[in-house]
Amino acid sequence: MQARVKWLDHMSFVGESGSGHSVVMDGSPEHGGRNLGVRPMETVLIGLGGCSVFDVMMMLKKGRQNVTNCEVALDATRVDAVPAVFEKIHMTYLVEGHDLSEKQVQRAVALSVEKYCSVTKMLEGTVEITYDVKIEPAHSVQ
Repeated sequence: MQARVKWLDHMSFVGESGSGHSVVMDGSPEHGGRNLGVRPMETVLIGLGGCSVFDVMMMLKKGRQNVTNCEVALDATRVDAVPAVFEKIHMTYLVEGHDLSEKQVQRAVALSVEKYCSVTKMLEGTVEITYDVKIEPAHSVQ
């Protein structure tokens, strides 16, 4: 796996993945940025959420669950020091679908957080990671 991050101007950077995709990162105005992109630490949170939801959906699809929506909201706190690393991250999963098995959904999330998610595994030694799961029936379209 490869990536490259290139400085653009001010405190703006473009990250380019080995798979050919890009993301713009920028600092806050108080740090010389112009608020043109996500903060680098936000990309870590997004990566954590993406990695975990990917795992959850893979397991739920294999379990033939009829999922109509799957998302995770992440709430992180950072230490009040430099470097301002993450101290705690709480993840709230929302899984919606038709006739979902609560047991399968809970198990998929637990397996992702506790065993399979690579980003969780990288962070778990230094960050307190907690989670909860909300399961709801699919919303009907009127």
